[in-house]
Amino acid sequence: MVAAVITWPDHTTAHPPITLTATGGIDRAAHHRLDEAWLGAAWSHPTTRCFVVSGGQVLIEDTGDGRAELVTMPSFDAPLTEAHRYFLGIDGDGVRYFALQKDALPGRMDDAARPAGLREAGVLLSERDAQLMVHAVALENWQRMHRFCSRCGERTVIAAAGHIRRCPACGGEHYPRTDPAVIMLVTDSGDRALLGRQVHWPKGRFSTLAGFVEPGESIEQAVVREAGEEAGVTIGRVEYVASQPWPFPSSLMLGFVAHATSTEIRVDGEEIEEARWFSREELRDAFASGEVLPPSGISIAARLIELWYGEPLPRPV
Repeated sequence: MVAAVITWPDHTTAHPPITLTATGGIDRAAHHRLDEAWLGAAWSHPTTRCFVVSGGQVLIEDTGDGRAELVTMPSFDAPLTEAHRYFLGIDGDGVRYFALQKDALPGRMDDAARPAGLREAGVLLSERDAQLMVHAVALENWQRMHRFCSRCGERTVIAAAGHIRRCPACGGEHYPRTDPAVIMLVTDSGDRALLGRQVHWPKGRFSTLAGFVEPGESIEQAVVREAGEEAGVTIGRVEYVASQPWPFPSSLMLGFVAHATSTEIRVDGEEIEEARWFSREELRDAFASGEVLPPSGISIAARLIELWYGEPLPRPV
């Protein structure tokens, strides 16, 4: 097995970037997280903006052009009662951004504002707003799931503007967890693509194979193992493409193109119910007839398939 890095061909330059991966001009300014005086001054600054995150949702407002924007407010209007405050960064104009974690979103600020999760909002928001939201959602997920010290069991307290939890009993420090997962478009010697359907997906929904990296395993080994376990194919060359944060709740998707040296399919029947080889023409016809539904536009899976397919995929329904 040989690992390499693949570059996007010219036809992908017109495609949208991988959702959630752009910085959006936000400098996370991590060196300020332990500076309480700076954080206090930043919070009190008149240009500072903040928003509430709760249960993976925020408030967004449709802009009327098929897009949306994150609903933010000045810090002096923020609902601070029973809220945890996380510093997210600074934009190119010097505006500081904070997220407030609460048990519920505030009442709608106007008739246009509505709650939305990252799967919906990620493809509607600007790069800046999407980056702010993915950072906030990832922190909220981690904070809610790691309230107690894994060393001694005592309740931990929030530090570093939301990026550390400290144990006052044993002194342990705990940091946000990211679970690496591989996602791969498998191709064969005939330049066909292997797509699979998970058992809980709607009928016709197909996408790339994927799975978590196991302890003591390289990401290339994970690609080979997951392709074998889920579809029964053997992998030779593995080429890295790109990564995507995936806070559902705490993953980092590592995207690959994997070249199969066998074509017989044997699905596991537990996670993958069906897998099929497609030529470009077969996949185009299947999309047109509705026999196959494309993956969600927010996922790197769509970009991996487009890398091979040569044009943007139909919008999923």
